[in-house]
Amino acid sequence: MKKYLKILTVLALTGLVVGLFVYFFVINKSHPDYASQKPDYSLAAVELFEAYRNSAETAGNQYNGRMVMLNGSLSKVEQQNQDVYLSFIVTEGLFGAEGVRIRLLENQKAAAQKLIEGDEISVKGYVTGYNDTDVLLEHGSLASQHSNE
Repeated sequence: MKKYLKILTVLALTGLVVGLFVYFFVINKSHPDYASQKPDYSLAAVELFEAYRNSAETAGNQYNGRMVMLNGSLSKVEQQNQDVYLSFIVTEGLFGAEGVRIRLLENQKAAAQKLIEGDEISVKGYVTGYNDTDVLLEHGSLASQHSNE
């Protein structure tokens, strides 16, 4: 009976150590500060879209997983549930508007609500891919804005 108790104690301690390791190094891992990251590329939103539309594989190899600074004329600000998206519409495709779509960071939502269509803006975001209609960016933050009024 003592042998089983020792085995159970060792298994329980091992489980505890593994659980603590997972919590501290996986679940509780700090996230990068996307707003202060320097962009790897700076270009017009139209250029990024055209790069993906011409060769999604080549553009994906170059831009996916990278922070980019985009500038251009804002087409739309939309809110879906708790998320705010900025859109640069480049063309109308078979299924509607196509272009670049950026999901903003939580702390950028108030500033985004003040933007109006046609504003010239610079926005930084992390490229996550292309879905055959839009280039998708996450963790977006506004860098500057110039009103067209």
